[in-house]
Amino acid sequence: MFFFNLFRKKSEQETDNSMKYLIVGLGNIGDEYAGTRHNIGFMLIDAFAKAQNVEWADKRYGAVAHCRVKNAELTLLKPSTYMNLSGQAVRYWMQQDKINVENVLILVDDLSLPVGKIRMRGNGSAGGHNGLKNIAQLLGTENYSRIKFGIGNDFPKGGQIDFVLGKFSDEDQKIIDDKLDYVGEMIKSFCLAGLTVTMNQYNKK
Repeated sequence: MFFFNLFRKKSEQETDNSMKYLIVGLGNIGDEYAGTRHNIGFMLIDAFAKAQNVEWADKRYGAVAHCRVKNAELTLLKPSTYMNLSGQAVRYWMQQDKINVENVLILVDDLSLPVGKIRMRGNGSAGGHNGLKNIAQLLGTENYSRIKFGIGNDFPKGGQIDFVLGKFSDEDQKIIDDKLDYVGEMIKSFCLAGLTVTMNQYNKK
């Protein structure tokens, strides 16, 4: 009976953990970075938190909010570590809230996609993105899910840093605003239906 109870407690814990999710929007803190292309992850997760009617609290390594989507428990995170050290915050909150790596979803900007184009992936290289690179380094794997949001690449040679730290045009901002609810639906689908179903449904659109 003793071993049965231990097994049952372990099984219940594993079941609970399987419905815990960490949703991370990448960006840089500070007024000088607000609204910049590199901060699209912050914009996306801010919109999702607002739609879920939850507010942010300043916690270790970032701003954190919690919400539920049906039977899924979500930890929302905006790292305060700056982009290049995003992995510190991701690793800490995975451990803090006992979240499995397969239930981690990163919202991130992507230079290789046109503005507003969205792609979900379950793994892959950082593609030169320092935030993703640090996450992979500290987690010891590139097998974590991400929603890549296109910011375009209309900049001259050598102008990448100024471009990603610049702000969207009014036209581009409208495209982004029109996609905020769409990304929110992707997040909910990831938590309720899983990665494969979500990619099959949303990557085709």
